Amino acid sequence: MVSKSLRSKSLGACPTNLLPMPNKFQPIAFQDLDDLFAFLPEEELSLVNTLRNLVYECIPEVKEKLSYNVPFFRARKTICFIWPGSVPWGGTFEGVQFGFAQGHLLSDQTYLTSGKRKYVRTRTYKKLTPEDLETLRGLLFEAADLDRSK
Repeated sequence: MVSKSLRSKSLGACPTNLLPMPNKFQPIAFQDLDDLFAFLPEEELSLVNTLRNLVYECIPEVKEKLSYNVPFFRARKTICFIWPGSVPWGGTFEGVQFGFAQGHLLSDQTYLTSGKRKYVRTRTYKKLTPEDLETLRGLLFEAADLDRSK
């Protein structure tokens, strides 16, 4: 159960079935993906569902797991993740971030950003255009091929 003070300070209304997490970066813990989806604002949930469907379309063999309170996708190794901005990790942000665990190996290094990360490459979306979906589709196919070759 999330404490009332935490709920009122930073997270707004949130489900009551969350587990407290003694972690300064993530003050909550979801029990499963359904808890995460119930927590998300409608706009983020729509983006998350579109991105999840795209991952499954491109990499049907992928397995989804809740890690760090967000969906991570793996086959042989972790391929990608979807991080909604309302899920705290030392703070929150607007939109939904899509990331590739081994993004530094992908051929397109202009579409994604590295920030201060050595391997991970990400892009944050507030809305998805058809061009974004096509670019992500190509990157997902490439990431799946890299995963299979390891």
